[in-house]
Amino acid sequence: MVSAELLKQDGILVIRPESPLAEDDFKSIASIVDPFIDSHGKLNGILIQAESFPGWQNFSSFVSHIKFIHEHHKKVAKIAAVSDSKFLEIAPSIASHFVKAEVKHFSAGDYDAAIDWLKA
Repeated sequence: MVSAELLKQDGILVIRPESPLAEDDFKSIASIVDPFIDSHGKLNGILIQAESFPGWQNFSSFVSHIKFIHEHHKKVAKIAAVSDSKFLEIAPSIASHFVKAEVKHFSAGDYDAAIDWLKA
């Protein structure tokens, strides 16, 4: 399960994975961001906040994640990973090969700094 909140005034989507990612999580996130992107052309940023990366429920969940990235990455300016997870710490260097967005890691206590960076 993933909790997702759109900060409309800032054009920032905050995602908090709470358990292994499921196919329906990406459908739910798309239903939140797609109308905003349709009316504004893009998201200023996505903030992923997680103690650790929960992985995927199954292979079809992984495929849904890749499809979501493929369909949205050109419409997102920045991505911030806020976590002390070793995986999410290295994720920006991996993601930079696959997404157009600028990707940056922040320590778990730096939520406000990540929001400020996404707004800038």
